[in-house]
Amino acid sequence: MKKIVLSAVVIAAITLTSCKNTNNQQNSANENVATEQMTSTEMKEEAGKFDYTVASSSVVEWVGSKPVGKHNGTVNVTGGGVSVKDQSITKGEFVIDMNTIAVLDLASGDGKEDLENHLKGTGKEDAEDHFFNVKKFPTATFVFKSFDGTNMVGDLTIKGVTKEVSFPATVTVTDAEVNIVSNSFKINRVDFGVNYASKSVFDDLKDKFINDEMELVVKVKATK
Repeated sequence: MKKIVLSAVVIAAITLTSCKNTNNQQNSANENVATEQMTSTEMKEEAGKFDYTVASSSVVEWVGSKPVGKHNGTVNVTGGGVSVKDQSITKGEFVIDMNTIAVLDLASGDGKEDLENHLKGTGKEDAEDHFFNVKKFPTATFVFKSFDGTNMVGDLTIKGVTKEVSFPATVTVTDAEVNIVSNSFKINRVDFGVNYASKSVFDDLKDKFINDEMELVVKVKATK
């Protein structure tokens, strides 16, 4: 009988010790996860900090052309910023709101809204991916890589496709703001999956094509 009681006590002690160790291990694991999550959050917050924040007046001007004419407009740069050291940009990112695509050479009621909807992909359902498909890709981004005093280099992402681009620009830095103004430069829209009416993609268009190259001018202001 004594042996039975003793065995029961030993088993209970082992069970309690095992549960305690398991709980300690679980608590330790939870603490590690919480620490990792906190560190990740802090890192994201740190990565999102810039010395200067993009101002609401920032835009990208665009021109699209075809054999019988061209259209021009703007799209707003609505997020991001730049950081500066010794009057030079050290990092930067610009977020472009594709829902703000505007056509400037047409008046309201003269095809302006139809063209804007076609470019955004918010008109006819079967045309939503002809150009920029803003429902699926509401933003584009430019991530700064370098500036040599003449040319700015960075990664441009449109419709989920990222390509390195380079363009001539003037950068002005003051204590209050940073201004980036580019010269007119061209990108190939097909590189980003914007294939509608491209004669390099479709071979039966005759003269009903739209040029692959788009002209852009960047006008970004970032303020403290």
